[in-house]
Amino acid sequence: MLPLNAEWSARHSVQAVALRTAALVNALADESLSASHLAEVLREHGETGEVEVSGHDIAEMRAAALQLRAVFAAADVDEAAALLNRLLPQNAGVLRLTSHQGRSPWHPHLDSHDEAPWGEWLLASSCLALTVLVWDRQRPPGGVCASSACGTVFLSQGSGPTRRYCSRRCATRERVAAHRRAKTSSGKSAGPAA
Repeated sequence: MLPLNAEWSARHSVQAVALRTAALVNALADESLSASHLAEVLREHGETGEVEVSGHDIAEMRAAALQLRAVFAAADVDEAAALLNRLLPQNAGVLRLTSHQGRSPWHPHLDSHDEAPWGEWLLASSCLALTVLVWDRQRPPGGVCASSACGTVFLSQGSGPTRRYCSRRCATRERVAAHRRAKTSSGKSAGPAA
C-alpha cells in the first residue's frame, strides 16, 4: 500500500481537482489548443507518466468543458446545483473508490473505469469536485471573469464577497477603462463655456 503523503493529498484534494477543472475549461476554450499543450496542463495539475491525448480526446474534453463552463457561469447556488444535478446522472457512473491497482492512495471516481476516456474522466471528476464545493460553501464554485476582454473561469476562494474578475489585472483594466469612459463622456457633455 502506498503511504498517503502531502504531495498526493494536495494534488487530489477537492480544491486541487476544482482548480484543475478551471484550468482545463480555460485551456480547452482555445480552438488552437494542441495535444502537447493540453498534456502540459494535465501534468501541471497532477497527471503523471506519459500523457497521450488525441484530437478525438480534445474534442470530447472540449464538449465536457463547455458543460462545466455553465456551472462556473451560474448566477447563484440554485442554478449551479441544478446544472450539476443534470450533469451527474448523464455523465457519471456509480461512485466508487479506486487505487489504480495499488499505484495511488484510495480516492473517489465517478467515471466508468480506471482507464476511462479523457472526456468522461474530465466531466465525472469535475462534477464530483464542483458538487462538493457547492455542498460545502452553499454558493457557486466560481465564476466567469466579468471583463469583456477575458472570459476566463475562476474558482472562488474563501467566504468573502463574490468575485467578478479572474484576477486583479482584469479588475484594474476594467476600472481604468470605466474611468476613461466617464472622463471622455463628461468632457463631451460639458460643451463650450458661455
